[in-house]
Amino acid sequence: MSLTAETTLWYDQPALNWNEALPIGNGRLGGMVFGCVEEEQIQFNEDSIWYGGPRDRNNPDALANLSLIRELLFEGRLIEAHRLSEAAFSGTPRSQRHYLTAGDFFIHFDHPEGELANYRRELDLEKAVAITTYEYGGITYRREVFCSYPDQVMIIRLEADRPGALSLTSRFERKKGKHMDESHRHGTDTIVMTNDCGGREGLVYSAAAKAIPVGGTVRVVGEHLIIDQADEVVILLAVASTFRFKDPKKQCYELLNQAAVKEFNLLKETHIQDYQHLFNRVQLNLGKPSESPSVEPVNKRLEKLQSGGEDTGLYALHFHFGRYLLISSSRPGSLPANLQGIWNDSMSPPWDSKFTININTQMNYWPAESCNLAECHLPLFELIERMRANGRVTAEKMYGCRGFVAHHNTDIWADTAPQDIYPPATQWVMGGAWLTLHLWEHYKYNPDPAFLEQAYETMKEATLFFQDFLIESPEGYLVTNPSVSPENRYGLPSGESGTLCYGPSMDNQILTELLNACIEASRLLSTDESLRKEWAKIISRLPDMKVGQYGQLQEWLVDYEEKDPGHRHISHLFALHPGTTISPDYTPDLADAARITLHRRLKNGGGHTGWSRAWIINFWARLLDGEQAYYHTRELLKKSTLPNLFDNHPPFQIDGNFGAAAGIAEMLLQSHLDGIRILPALPQAWKQGSVTGLRARGGFTIDIEWEEHKLTNGVITSDRGEKLRIYSDSLIRIASADGSELSAERVGNLLELPTVKGDKYIITAY
Repeated sequence: MSLTAETTLWYDQPALNWNEALPIGNGRLGGMVFGCVEEEQIQFNEDSIWYGGPRDRNNPDALANLSLIRELLFEGRLIEAHRLSEAAFSGTPRSQRHYLTAGDFFIHFDHPEGELANYRRELDLEKAVAITTYEYGGITYRREVFCSYPDQVMIIRLEADRPGALSLTSRFERKKGKHMDESHRHGTDTIVMTNDCGGREGLVYSAAAKAIPVGGTVRVVGEHLIIDQADEVVILLAVASTFRFKDPKKQCYELLNQAAVKEFNLLKETHIQDYQHLFNRVQLNLGKPSESPSVEPVNKRLEKLQSGGEDTGLYALHFHFGRYLLISSSRPGSLPANLQGIWNDSMSPPWDSKFTININTQMNYWPAESCNLAECHLPLFELIERMRANGRVTAEKMYGCRGFVAHHNTDIWADTAPQDIYPPATQWVMGGAWLTLHLWEHYKYNPDPAFLEQAYETMKEATLFFQDFLIESPEGYLVTNPSVSPENRYGLPSGESGTLCYGPSMDNQILTELLNACIEASRLLSTDESLRKEWAKIISRLPDMKVGQYGQLQEWLVDYEEKDPGHRHISHLFALHPGTTISPDYTPDLADAARITLHRRLKNGGGHTGWSRAWIINFWARLLDGEQAYYHTRELLKKSTLPNLFDNHPPFQIDGNFGAAAGIAEMLLQSHLDGIRILPALPQAWKQGSVTGLRARGGFTIDIEWEEHKLTNGVITSDRGEKLRIYSDSLIRIASADGSELSAERVGNLLELPTVKGDKYIITAY
């Protein structure tokens, strides 16, 4: 793999702030590399460094007031319902735990007399290494920084092309105002800091850095690690907390010692091999841009795009960067990617940098399956299982229901009680249900009966909560009550505005997806036949999706006016994406209503946050509108992308990076309905290109090449031996790997063909 322009972020000056620094990570441990000349700064994180400990925040007064709040909402007494909700249906206390920065590692260099020249810093996405090079006083300096998953440490190599030219002092720091609890030496070559994360009940963590010079000397003076006149220096940095280890300091020493006995080249080679096993699965090339983008720094390329220029390679770079970020922030054994992935420089980050599960955490994992990173999905599944245990307690204590429930946020402790006292979001019981659909998606892409057997139990338990929680409305529907449509408000003719409601569209859409998934899973597993009938009956009594007065899809059961028609959340289009029950193929009227909904949102200022714009890309792709999907991909880069390509809410929030990568994949390949659709939303701007390694449901890996906007060649690998079904409105030829033409059965606009596990199938247009 050698794409360079599409896989390298480079800059001709150091980062001026955190939003220009370059991210590295191994799932658990992450860093932001600034590339400063005189004093390098590496702000670092560890995924388990969160404030405080676990608590029971379930409101003890919720269950006693459940019948009353339902009555108030059915009778339209909003003011009373809102007042009661804020008191009885918030968490106690109101907020979950928040993520913390671990600290900063500074390296001050003693340069010779002279001037700076030939500066360059880059992030090599093919190797997951941040590199800084420059000349100073006639000496060429080079730094490489990466986080190794196999060795679980950050590795910093410092080089100079003149013997004895490296003299430096390094130290740990915590954020201003948050002093270290403990700072000391370990032997003659290691410095350590230890801090608590919130008093007696909180976690404790340690960070340690060990220097290994080639030539020169190393010593510890106070809390400083000092190297004099070395030819080369390798610094190993380890972080651990009591979330996983009884003695985090001891764990740091073990990690450092294990890595220290290996040569740097072995550490780097092992890191690259491990990383490329994931990253190299997918390659994307969107054709030859009008000018070579590699000759300009990324920030300049963004500026040109913002000024009306074109840079086809920038879309491919952004796609590869999204996959890089998922690999770097979510690996087996780590926590899932939070609102900032793993990268946070604050003691009090925006929205606490938690797991927000009314869209943001889910969006983080949209590219996991389609972009061939299924292993990166596993940390989310582990969190869901911990939420399942806590969610049973919340379901029983707050609602008197079986099963498990979660609201719109969770944290490191898998807290399932409501978050905040924020009427547009707090009282929403669909978070756990939506998350369990990720288990179903994983199975659909990887049809493994053993995994389905485990996933089904979790999905079924999420469904069990709603079997108890749903209540008959005055209209005769089964509805969620109380609930909200995240995070919007509606207006009444009286001028009063509300958030609480019953049976909003998104709730019904999530429940339809979950119940149908449980029905299909139970059939595949030959179990729970009686439950299937009950689930089917529930689906039949849920409110149907409705078209409102403007031709839009209704957001609420009643066709209310929206208080903010340009709202960032477009929750009622869940059924279009990531759901499956709205499509141009099978529900054209609802698809038209979805288009109108999008146009109304955008006309009134929608898409103003990065993650919302990313969701819009996916909506338009599912509507098979490549031009609109492309337009919003471009708008995301122009208006919601920081100089280091991080997504900008604002401030930084990583979900837009992941949502955009998933959206580009949806433009090139879809498989959420009955079959595989190749190049379903290809825009005019991407006249030619190729992609390899995308995944489709049913266990297929797909390579595609196109010219003049038409498929020229496709290779489909059947990983599981499932039946291949391809949408084809025109004639295509399907051949075996040896070129022999195969006969496929046409069913409507689908071609069907049995496959053999491991075999490849060649697709070409006649």
